[in-house]
Amino acid sequence: MSSAVFDLTCELIRRPSVTPEDAGCLALIGERLAAFGFRIEPMPFGPVSNLWAVHGTAGPTLAFAGHTDVVPPGDPAVWTSPPFEPTVRGDHLYGRGAADMKGSLAAMVTAAERFVTSHPDHPGRVAFLLTSDEEGIAVDGTVRVVAELVRRGEVPDWCIVGEPSSKSVLGDLMRNGRRGSLNGRLHVQGIQGHVAYPELARNPIHQALPALDALRAITWDEGNEFFPPTSFQISNLTAGTGAENVIPGTLECWFNFRFSTASTAAGLQARVRAILDGAGLDYRLDWQLSGAPFLTGRGRLVQATCEVVDEMLGVTPELSTGGGTSDGRFIAPAGAEVVELGPVNATIHKVDECVRIADLDRLSAVFEGVLERLLK
Repeated sequence: MSSAVFDLTCELIRRPSVTPEDAGCLALIGERLAAFGFRIEPMPFGPVSNLWAVHGTAGPTLAFAGHTDVVPPGDPAVWTSPPFEPTVRGDHLYGRGAADMKGSLAAMVTAAERFVTSHPDHPGRVAFLLTSDEEGIAVDGTVRVVAELVRRGEVPDWCIVGEPSSKSVLGDLMRNGRRGSLNGRLHVQGIQGHVAYPELARNPIHQALPALDALRAITWDEGNEFFPPTSFQISNLTAGTGAENVIPGTLECWFNFRFSTASTAAGLQARVRAILDGAGLDYRLDWQLSGAPFLTGRGRLVQATCEVVDEMLGVTPELSTGGGTSDGRFIAPAGAEVVELGPVNATIHKVDECVRIADLDRLSAVFEGVLERLLK
């Protein structure tokens, strides 16, 4: 059962690297890569550990990107085995981060080790862009490293992000883009009063509901070949004092757009403001853009990765832009072609997170195969 990728996955799981803690994962990976001739450059920002590592000196760069941090495991007593103690049951390896994404990290590292051993003078460069702040607020992680790479003129040409993309079997789905995520926090001001004297008050709930319903009913765009239509969802709605006879003075509404390349953040913001202004609301609206949409077309990276998955795994990957957000949202806008490929995602963020053991070696072989296609 033991293999280089299995053993490294276990070593990483043992480190309780809950965001933004790295718990020594990057030091372990850096030591391994340095032993194979990679130039190691830690890039800490604030409380976050980041790593940029490169093998080779010139030519196109293929980077592996990922995160060492994991979400909290919750109550360890609910887990069948301790969340940070890698445990084999049947044909699966259990532990927090097994699928998201310490298994992918181990597969990337071992693939690169084999490739540079077989091709020490390979054309181009093999790189790693790793962070301990992907599951959290993501302000001192990949986004800061990419900004530094842009400043240096060192942005990768191609990037494989090891997010757990697969649905049922390894390789059945590969993401070549992601929707953007735009959050809004709306504060509507009314006038508090007695429910028996509404003429002396102004109810922000009554005022806001028509506008919120109008936002709900809009078709924001039709999507396109790779993206579904943009969606609008209200996630939190707060008003009231807790008393039945008091008209509230304020209403707060949180909402989110998951938007395609058929829309822009600025365009969505303008349309929202037009509706709120048209409703005559006394309001304040704060925005947070978590990430713009990105799409990698059917270029060399998509083609090479699809061909390797098909040949090695006997699966034709579905290209998808679904799911949440990933650090690809920071890498693609800098000019890199980006795909996301990793294990089956059925147990990520759950109790008893696990990965199929055989998929670890298979994923490592796929990553090595892409290196062979693009840099040999």
